[in-house]
Amino acid sequence: MSTAAVAAEVLGRHRSPEATPVVPTPTKAPRRRPRIEGASTDRMPVRGCSGEELGRRASVQAEPATLRLTRRGRMLLTAVSVLVFGAAILVLGLRVAGVLEPGPQFTHTVPVQVAPGQTLWSIAQDTNPGQDPATVVERIANLNNLTTPADITPGQTLQIPVAR
Repeated sequence: MSTAAVAAEVLGRHRSPEATPVVPTPTKAPRRRPRIEGASTDRMPVRGCSGEELGRRASVQAEPATLRLTRRGRMLLTAVSVLVFGAAILVLGLRVAGVLEPGPQFTHTVPVQVAPGQTLWSIAQDTNPGQDPATVVERIANLNNLTTPADITPGQTLQIPVAR
């Protein structure tokens, strides 16, 4: 090997990276939109509109707005609810107590002798024509200690309540 070849080999090993020639790699230039004459590059303001304004049908239906109550609205709704439920409880309580529908007021009793073929129902209808027969039958059974309506026999005398 010649001295020139050895010298070139030694110099090639000790050469710095800056000394190596840099070959540029080809890169693609970014694609640009064609420029329209008279057009501005500034952003245009965007205006929201429905598709119907543009002549298109809107494919998505907008959700209805949810109900939002103010503090005053919540207080009013609470007050109305309390009044309605309070009135319902009051009416039910009065019905149970018998104040609203007291039923017939029986003032006195009369003795009635049971005829053949008569029932407590027919006796109740005959003696108290304007009253509910079921209520009168119940009172007759209570007054005369009858467990069933079949406990009566012809000729038996019963105490019958009479309403005013």
